[in-house]
Amino acid sequence: MGCKRLGNFLAAQGYSGRTGPDVLLDRLRSAAPCQIGKAEARVKGELVTALTRVLITLTTQLTVLQQRIEHYLLTLPDGQLLLSFPRIGRLNAAQILSELGSVRERFQSEAQLAAEAGASPVTRQSGKSRGVSFRWACNHRLRAAITMWAHNSRRACPWAQGIYQRARARGARHPHAIRILARAWVRVLWRVWHDRVPYDPFKHRGAMQLSTTTV
Repeated sequence: MGCKRLGNFLAAQGYSGRTGPDVLLDRLRSAAPCQIGKAEARVKGELVTALTRVLITLTTQLTVLQQRIEHYLLTLPDGQLLLSFPRIGRLNAAQILSELGSVRERFQSEAQLAAEAGASPVTRQSGKSRGVSFRWACNHRLRAAITMWAHNSRRACPWAQGIYQRARARGARHPHAIRILARAWVRVLWRVWHDRVPYDPFKHRGAMQLSTTTV
């Protein structure tokens, strides 16, 4: 295998490492020679082949399951609500919806939903002392799904990118800035979910204010 072929293989597999194909190829070529016998090599080869077949079966079934989830999401009214948000993606929307459920009374306010999603910090106060810390107790699946959506929304929504950049400018690290953005999106999500009206960027006051100031 040459350097170009290895580079094409890595690109096709979505390799995101920082080590170039030339370095990886040199490491492969300089690796210690195999000391196992032919019988052992044959057995291990058969084992790798068997594991590969299992992986192929699993990935195929996962693809089928993902397609079914995405198809079912399109049949749900709440699915259409979530898909109205920018860059949310069908699978990501399904993840959020599965954690939200359909009972609106679960979350009486957007602050309650933000706490459940781990998008708001915990404030502790005793006397004159007051501290704000990361919220550990929350729905971790919902937090992962909403922060993923918040991260992706920056690529399609100037309002979202502006919130993220301002948080970074204040010294927030990337994960913290994404949670700040997720908290802002939760406010919009809660209103859309409770009103049962799809997201409309032309009615989003924050986004409209940004568009009028940047024109």
